[in-house]
Amino acid sequence: MPETAMPETIEKISVTLKVNGKEYQRLVEPRMLLVEFLREELDLTGTHVGCDTTYCGACTVLMNGASVKSCTTFAVQADGAELLTVEGLAHNGELHPIQKAFGDAYGLQCGYCTPGLLISTYQLLEHNTSPNEKDIRKAIAGNTCRCTGYQNIFKAIQLAADNRKGA
Repeated sequence: MPETAMPETIEKISVTLKVNGKEYQRLVEPRMLLVEFLREELDLTGTHVGCDTTYCGACTVLMNGASVKSCTTFAVQADGAELLTVEGLAHNGELHPIQKAFGDAYGLQCGYCTPGLLISTYQLLEHNTSPNEKDIRKAIAGNTCRCTGYQNIFKAIQLAADNRKGA
């Protein structure tokens, strides 16, 4: 049986996408994960790599308004898409109200899960301005926090919703 040789190089594919309002075009290997693209190609390191299995949610970003786990999404799948990462929440050095609420309600400790929780909260509040606890629990079900016990996360999300209504 003849040996099958691996190709010397892998042909790269051009991807064009908008991240946090800015358009980027890069050549990437087809196997490059979206989280690697964000961190290594664009130097957007706020999106974290936690479990590599979609369990923890630290890699959550919005792609065309829907949350995706960037640790199991290929960068080529995002070609033509619009992405929002945690870096896209703050504007002109001012924290987004969701980020502020997480700080005010002590909804974070080590901070590793925080980017994914912030993005999941953003998506929730874009679709539901008055979430109840059940809505909040469902919205962050794909995000795991090993530090906080979740009570202050729930408070932070509710505070963000309340602040948004009052604004």
